[in-house]
Amino acid sequence: MRIHQIAAWRGVLVALALVCGAGGTAAAQWLTVPIPGTPRTADGKPNLTAPTPRTAAGTPDLTGQWGVQTYRYVQNLLPDGAQPPMLPWAAELYKRRVDTLGYEVPMTRCMPHGVPDAMLVVAHPFKIVQTPQVMVHLYEEFTKYRQIHTDGRPLPVDPNPAWYGYSIGRWEGETFVVETAGFKEGSWLDNQGHPHTDALRTTERFRRINFGSMELGVTIDDPKAYARPWTSVTIPFFLQPDTELLEHLCENNRDLGRLLEIWEKQEPGGPPTTGR
Repeated sequence: MRIHQIAAWRGVLVALALVCGAGGTAAAQWLTVPIPGTPRTADGKPNLTAPTPRTAAGTPDLTGQWGVQTYRYVQNLLPDGAQPPMLPWAAELYKRRVDTLGYEVPMTRCMPHGVPDAMLVVAHPFKIVQTPQVMVHLYEEFTKYRQIHTDGRPLPVDPNPAWYGYSIGRWEGETFVVETAGFKEGSWLDNQGHPHTDALRTTERFRRINFGSMELGVTIDDPKAYARPWTSVTIPFFLQPDTELLEHLCENNRDLGRLLEIWEKQEPGGPPTTGR
């Protein structure tokens, strides 16, 4: 019976995922758009092993379109087999999400990925625009954006909660450090379903290795959900040269109700509801 449940639920989840992307473009990008300033080899191809570009101020320039090459990181931020120090309620919620194969994952209702998993979707890259006062992330999925302020302002006190929180950044040598707080509850830390609360604070450390590669480590600090702060595996990003983002919309999930009806017919009563 358990095997039948998994097969049925997985089929509906795949359908839900397809619906979420149906209103926008496919994962294909612009075919060829030579980006000015891109270092090139003798045959004219982008030289992805060229040195890290720098701004006029001498700091690394993270500008570019980036993506991951595996779903491994959006599925789980930790090493395989490892779990963060979840408090009992968070562990119970996480178990229900795993048991239902991610039923009610926010994307099935056109809700955004959070931090950091908005950057970790293979089919949809993100773009960094770096200026002296602010660094902007443009997320292709659902056409969202995030601002990381670098003008010296502090994090706001008791702000209105936001899906991507409020972010400030600074340079520590070659590493760009981003602190974010003020999150709205409801997003997941990854697609496995690790939860968070409005007490979440994240610290991201970006380091551009060379022109074509960048690394990220994320520390999660949420005393309402975890016994202590914990840190992700190192996540590699790869530059997508000579291309641009494309518009992607979710169209309000017009087919979600019908898909849930199909789910109910496959498994009377459906999977257990989740959420806090």
